[in-house]
Amino acid sequence: MKAYAKIGSHGRLVIPAELRAAVGLKEGDQVLIEIRDGDLRIRNYERTVRWVQETVAKYVPRDVSLVDELIAERREEAKREDGE
Repeated sequence: MKAYAKIGSHGRLVIPAELRAAVGLKEGDQVLIEIRDGDLRIRNYERTVRWVQETVAKYVPRDVSLVDELIAERREEAKREDGE
């Protein structure tokens, strides 16, 4: 699906309704905007976060908390720095 649009004042871009509907964007949604291979990409922020979570979940067992591991590592580093 393709559509044409013009950049308006202050760099504003109106995404045509059919494209917004196709990717499930609605007013107030956050988007991630990036440049990849010289192209401007606009991605649904929530969908991108879910994709990252699903990707990480493939490599981290469900019973492992990365947050708890990070906190434990930081506490160990602090102990070493304090000379304990």
